[in-house]
Amino acid sequence: MTLLEIKSVNFNADNKKVLNDFNLSIKAGEVYCLIGTNGAGKTTLANIIMGVVKAESGVLLFKNVDISRLSITERAKMGITLAWQKPATIEGLSINDYIKLGKKGSTDADVRKAFESVGLEYDEFSARILDDKLSGGERKRIELASVVNMDSKLVILDEPDSGIDMVNMQFIKKFISKLKELGKSVLLITHKEDMILLADKAGILCAGKIIREGEPKKVSDYFKNGCRVCKDFTGENCEK
Repeated sequence: MTLLEIKSVNFNADNKKVLNDFNLSIKAGEVYCLIGTNGAGKTTLANIIMGVVKAESGVLLFKNVDISRLSITERAKMGITLAWQKPATIEGLSINDYIKLGKKGSTDADVRKAFESVGLEYDEFSARILDDKLSGGERKRIELASVVNMDSKLVILDEPDSGIDMVNMQFIKKFISKLKELGKSVLLITHKEDMILLADKAGILCAGKIIREGEPKKVSDYFKNGCRVCKDFTGENCEK
């Protein structure tokens, strides 16, 4: 069953066509990896799905409902969650309280379970405050724990592998597998080809469109050997 369907979406920024008649379909329970070079428009797409910015034209269907004009809050209530590329910046709040923000009626047991899913010790982190004493990797995992605690149907992970060390990278990979076990669909956005292998299906975003889509290993190889050496990123001369 298709969970999210994007049809003919267009978006311009700074006189540049960021998304050009863009189409994408994600099935329920599927991990879909969208890869592209920096500046390809991946984060813009994530923000459009979440409602942070509005597409200039096109339709977004979620569970067969047109969400194109819905607010961020309305989309969140339907089950769409965006984990930002930059971790949480709410200072002064305990981590325990921050995790509870995403779901009304959350208990300490819920938070403990969310912590376990990202490899954080509840007794060590629950009472700590969100501040600059936490490492980048810890803050990233706290952000992901908050995602687990939400009643999400679609989780958009925007560059979850950005700015973290190899130890935390392993937890990110396990986390994505955990989301799938929980029956959630995942849109994994990255510019690192090794992350593609975590997906069920993958696509390359270039020149505002998906220029290649399919089995993750083949897409990863094409991105590494083709897109990484492309000089103009137009996608016009790509082998389909």
